[in-house]
Amino acid sequence: MNNEKKVLDKNKKNLIRNILILQAIIAVYTLSSVVAKFASGKEFLSIEFIVLYGVEILILGIYAVLWQQIIKKFQISIAYANRAMSLLWAILWAVVFFHEEVTIKNIIGVIIVIIGTIIVNKDE
Repeated sequence: MNNEKKVLDKNKKNLIRNILILQAIIAVYTLSSVVAKFASGKEFLSIEFIVLYGVEILILGIYAVLWQQIIKKFQISIAYANRAMSLLWAILWAVVFFHEEVTIKNIIGVIIVIIGTIIVNKDE
């Protein structure tokens, strides 16, 4: 019985670690939108625009490889449910990089998404 508890504890720690890695990968994905927003402020096909566009493609490429690796560890429905957390990351980046304001509706929406993500992750 004690060994079963150790195995369950180890599995739970691995799940939490994998969820945190998944969130980091989703954060990387949302950074592509930040770079795209910066690129949108540059003159079309200027050097700055092309460099930022290249960085965006690089970020998306890194994300694609990381995503393929992490979905091995989850049911696809669980992994995609966690992608909803990109809303939280997008709001965070909007505040940090663009000094946008967060409204009460933003906060309520993110809380609902977080609760939903937690409920889906509990199935795992």
